[in-house]
Amino acid sequence: MELRHLRYFVVTAQAENFTRAAEQLGIAQPPLGQQIRDLEDEIGTPLFHRIGRGVVLSDAGRVFLVSAQDILARAEDAQKNARRAARGEVGSLNLGFTESASFNDTVTGLISRYQRQHPKVEVNLEENDSESLIARLGRGEIDAAFVRPPFAMDGDIDFITLSEEPLIVVLPDGHPLTSRKRLSLADLRQENFILYSRKSGYGLSADIVTACRQSGFNPTIRQQAPQLSSAVNLVSAGMGIAVVPASMQRIQRADLQYRALRLEWPKAILGLATRKTNQSTVVKDLISSTKIATP
Repeated sequence: MELRHLRYFVVTAQAENFTRAAEQLGIAQPPLGQQIRDLEDEIGTPLFHRIGRGVVLSDAGRVFLVSAQDILARAEDAQKNARRAARGEVGSLNLGFTESASFNDTVTGLISRYQRQHPKVEVNLEENDSESLIARLGRGEIDAAFVRPPFAMDGDIDFITLSEEPLIVVLPDGHPLTSRKRLSLADLRQENFILYSRKSGYGLSADIVTACRQSGFNPTIRQQAPQLSSAVNLVSAGMGIAVVPASMQRIQRADLQYRALRLEWPKAILGLATRKTNQSTVVKDLISSTKIATP
């Protein structure tokens, strides 16, 4: 039994006449009659009662009509959904993000805009550190990720920079340096630093240490926080000071103060990592959305 058999049957049932049904289907009447007989033989019971030049449904035919119409409708929906998926209008997007990305307006704005433009796409979010997300992306376990470089990029990983934020200093409320509106790294030489390290030893924290040494001192590292927001929270606990991306000042607490930092390098880079090969339409649409988010 094929879908065309069901279409022939439904049209004939609605027309109640083989000749009219054949005209609507664009085929000759004898082949249509043969197709209906073949269908009845396969089912094992008549679907129509022949009355004069017309036909009416048998009891079995009336029951079969409901199912046939349902099957044809679902088949049409399946075709439509497949075409919509090919256009990126439906489907799923498994999107990773490093914890600090959720504080960045460019990233949150991009996700919001993508969801408005593709409301039928299910966006599944996964939070992890940048290195773990890149590894999962390489294995095809996620489709894309908002991450902070540097990280090992093989030939299949592509990276689009979304923002380069200046760094700022987080101080506990009442700290003597809060009397200044703008600080330099040299102003922090006597401070206990709270950093956020990576497994590889590279990343923003390593760049901050390098910048401190270029300013003439080795920073005293009091604590290693698992992530940027943890570093900010440890400052409020009086564990030291932290140098973080400017977007982290969205964490507002009465016992914290943020100050600008005179520093040309490093910057806090954040971007979208994807695989160059085997990109789905939903991923391509996400990449296209970044062109709106970045100048």
